[in-house]
Amino acid sequence: MLVKVSRKTNATLRLVSALVFLGLTGILAHKLEPSVPIVEAALAVDKANTTQLPSYFPNTEELKPDEMRITALGTGLPTPITRAQKSTAWMVELGNGDVFIFDIGTGSMENLFGLRPDFSKLDKIFLSHLHSDHFGDLDAFIIGSWLSGRYTPLNIYGGSGEIPELGTKAAVEALVKALAWDIKGRTGILPDAGGKVVPHEFDYKNENQVVYEKNGVTIKSWPAIHSLDGSVSYRLEWNGLSFVFGGDTRPNKWFIEYAKDADFVIHECFPTPEGLAAFNDWDSMKNATFVSSYIHTPPEGFGKVMSAVKPRMAVAFHTVLLPDIQQGMLEGIRKTYDGPLTIANDLMVWNVTKDTITMREAVFPDRVTPPATTEAYQKAPRSGLAKMSKYIMDGVWKGFTPPPLPKE
Repeated sequence: MLVKVSRKTNATLRLVSALVFLGLTGILAHKLEPSVPIVEAALAVDKANTTQLPSYFPNTEELKPDEMRITALGTGLPTPITRAQKSTAWMVELGNGDVFIFDIGTGSMENLFGLRPDFSKLDKIFLSHLHSDHFGDLDAFIIGSWLSGRYTPLNIYGGSGEIPELGTKAAVEALVKALAWDIKGRTGILPDAGGKVVPHEFDYKNENQVVYEKNGVTIKSWPAIHSLDGSVSYRLEWNGLSFVFGGDTRPNKWFIEYAKDADFVIHECFPTPEGLAAFNDWDSMKNATFVSSYIHTPPEGFGKVMSAVKPRMAVAFHTVLLPDIQQGMLEGIRKTYDGPLTIANDLMVWNVTKDTITMREAVFPDRVTPPATTEAYQKAPRSGLAKMSKYIMDGVWKGFTPPPLPKE
């Protein structure tokens, strides 16, 4: 699936409203005014039903020095987590070689490993909040990335909480403590530094604060409104390009101010109250309305937010991509927003430059081998291997003799 957005036009673009389903993916090509970027849509089905859709094949293309690539690793809810849709996670790759992960929800590691990235570059994760569908695969990432090429400490960024026990630092330290047996047992075989996890907690109340600045990249944070104090949103700026990740939030004044005019803006779009009630088989419309519209953002709210922000591409996520629910979302959004829109599905890939936005879907087999590791990973310092007690070692069966250990 391919969508290109170009700033270079003076002609009036009039495209028919067309909902495109590829699997359960929805994209709308729509009428735009002359001041809005062109949208060229390669539709999933043309009149002859023979359109060939380009795909993204991981590790087959070099990212240009002035280009940003964004991959949806997970776009769904806490449940159900299916083969088609994992919980929230996004990867942002920059032409300068930097890679950033925004949230790492349950199941998202399956999609990340399928892409076979260079894990030596994946040492920065930014958490929007501490619901499991936004950081539930952090344990898998800590160990899996260490096994697969990361030889430096993993840095986790996130907001404080109303009390210290509800902040990012407490959550990360508790998780590392839970992984103590796992980490100790691998240290020595794997590079020592790769087993370390460093939390970077900042005050969630600070508006538009710089939480990361290095190598020409600036990431700012501001408060979000979701469940408890501590949720945040982010804006990444690099080389004249901007990426915004809202996390989970109801519409709020900070997002309207600090996400404005960004190139690529991700904001949650929950099902309508009616769609949520039907999907979860809830009798209470009060509960469905509260969840959809008071701690999340319903479709009409999403549309109003994007009409105020005016991004080059608005991206809706955090929903269930079933046709009836998605159709209700789309109708709700289009009541209040007529700009460029994608309802995201897992493994959508966008390449963003100052002139164009190109969208495809990543393709890889169900079974993949681990990615190649770097020479630096192979040579990174390793301490002595962990030892088991004499009691356990006395239990070794004499009926099998392992091969001798090679000399290094």
